[in-house]
Amino acid sequence: MNVFFLPLFIIFVGGVLPLFLYRKFVVMKLMSIALIGAGSFMGVLSALIMLMHGDKYILLYKYFDIFPISFKGDSLSAFFMVVIYSVSVLSVIYSFHYMDKPEKAFRTAVNYFFYSLLIISMVLVVNANNIITFAFSWEIMSLSSYFLVIYDYQNVETRKAGYTYLIFTHIGAMLIFAAFGVIYAFTGELGFEHISSIPFTAKVVVFLLSFAGFGSKAGIFPLHTWLPYAHPAAPSHISAVMSGVMIKMGIYGIVKMYSLLDTSAAIFGYIVLIFGVTSGVLGVVYALGQHDLKKLLAYHSVENIGIILAGIGIGMIGVSIGNSAMSILGFTGGLLHVLNHSIFKSLLFMGAGSVLHKAKTKSIEQLGGLLKNMKITGITFLIGSLAISGLPPFNGFISEFLIYIGSFKGISHNGISYIFSILAIISLAVIGGLASACFTKVVGIVFLGEPRSQNASKALENGFSMLIPMVILAIICIGIGVFPEVFVNMAFKGVQSLQLVSEDIQINDFLSITGRISFIAVLFFIILIFILIFRTLVYKGKNIIKTPTWDCGFSKPTFRMQYTGSSYASSIINFYKPFAPIKEDFNEIKELFPKKTHYHSEVIDIAEKYIIQPVVKQSLIFFDRLRWIQHGNIQLYIGYILLAIVVLLLLV
Repeated sequence: MNVFFLPLFIIFVGGVLPLFLYRKFVVMKLMSIALIGAGSFMGVLSALIMLMHGDKYILLYKYFDIFPISFKGDSLSAFFMVVIYSVSVLSVIYSFHYMDKPEKAFRTAVNYFFYSLLIISMVLVVNANNIITFAFSWEIMSLSSYFLVIYDYQNVETRKAGYTYLIFTHIGAMLIFAAFGVIYAFTGELGFEHISSIPFTAKVVVFLLSFAGFGSKAGIFPLHTWLPYAHPAAPSHISAVMSGVMIKMGIYGIVKMYSLLDTSAAIFGYIVLIFGVTSGVLGVVYALGQHDLKKLLAYHSVENIGIILAGIGIGMIGVSIGNSAMSILGFTGGLLHVLNHSIFKSLLFMGAGSVLHKAKTKSIEQLGGLLKNMKITGITFLIGSLAISGLPPFNGFISEFLIYIGSFKGISHNGISYIFSILAIISLAVIGGLASACFTKVVGIVFLGEPRSQNASKALENGFSMLIPMVILAIICIGIGVFPEVFVNMAFKGVQSLQLVSEDIQINDFLSITGRISFIAVLFFIILIFILIFRTLVYKGKNIIKTPTWDCGFSKPTFRMQYTGSSYASSIINFYKPFAPIKEDFNEIKELFPKKTHYHSEVIDIAEKYIIQPVVKQSLIFFDRLRWIQHGNIQLYIGYILLAIVVLLLLV
């Protein structure tokens, strides 16, 4: 019990103290970071112990007979706790130099308070053992993350992002609670133990409702449209936690609900896989067309949630056809990608925050040449880019490769499972190629070439508290890629706790080829390093003549002669135009000696334009027609309340 609650208590104290110490800005930050960091580090250790030993722990507290507060953990809970605590401890360290405005001392204190609540609530979500506990924890998570998003609430765009997120998160919660309502109607119990006993038709309804609700939190297409607003608006260390960890609570909910329903129907796997590959492909296509660095990373979260769901979908299909290898590889690959994405996406958001902190802009088109003065940021961002692209020997490759192998295992079966396996393989290949193209664009435009603005030319490296977490995350990206066995087994233990697959198959049986590929990649990098060292030694002490390149007739080349992000990605975006229409704004040149002109392109999110916006428009029209109810008459409002109470009493 102490192992579970003590880290949470320390984190809570670390969140409350700043509210009383905000007048001493530096002291407040140090105290909060020390306590939240210490609590999170203890949480990582305790979760690893629980995970490695496969311990099951049950904590039951009854404050009221009607509303029992109950927690129950297993290896799956422990796995997600490792993800939650690991990113949390590094993100809070990052915040020391990032949150550097004393004039916003109280706002910063409030930020630390809600940050602590977010960590605590996520841990409670993955350990909740009944409907009431889960709903309570989920709501705290949703509200605390909302207040973290609107840290810069004076900005109109930030407030819009906050409202958008709040609406989506509560629509998702409504769908989840509707699923719980169906469960309670059939079982009459608040606990999760009897969910498997409900009829199959009810199971389908529960799964669809919960998949939509949890999918909204995870950011699956087409319920992803809050991510490109909320993640860029939040402070970068909060973006790292939200994208790296919080959206994974939706994945936890989907996997947990599937295991509780205890069904092997193939339809569930087909649904998850279809939404997974759709989210993956469209997420990376939309990312390619972005000019805002953090918005680009937000769309890549949609892409990687799609990869995770593709793995889970393959696992579900494997369960339905009795293919243990397929199910183990799919689920393990999906869960491992939860961990991997939390690592490299947190690294990338921290890298974007480092750029924003010094260059004062998120616009890719105004950056460039940052590697000269921000070497650590540039190198760590490059490692994160290679990892998210799924290249060996980095962590993203391992989890995606497991999903690939699982998909190939499904080809041996005839029928629909064969078609869906082929779909997964093709989609993963497309996603990997597009992700590589996207991050070639990002690294090239942001860190190479010449600065495209004055702020970019003056940008210098950030403080140690921002760099250390990035270096640690970069090392982990390489560590998982080179030594995958330990981390794959962690994910496998989480899969075993679901009790969906055969216990006598070991995941290590499928790791040999992964290890060989990683070894070859490491060998390649070692050879490359030796070549660079040899070149340095050969040219040491020799005069190297440097001359300007041919300037195409221009006496003074400018940064405007470089490729832009839009021009680099235009050919790829045009190929996917039916799914990613391009909105262009430019002055057409009609004169022999034209005046100054401009060009701006923007990729349109079809989910937002053709699904979300029409629904919002019709909803506003509907609610506008209900304005007659609002008379400002208190007696009438009291009458509404009494009428509602009478109706509820009659229903109960």
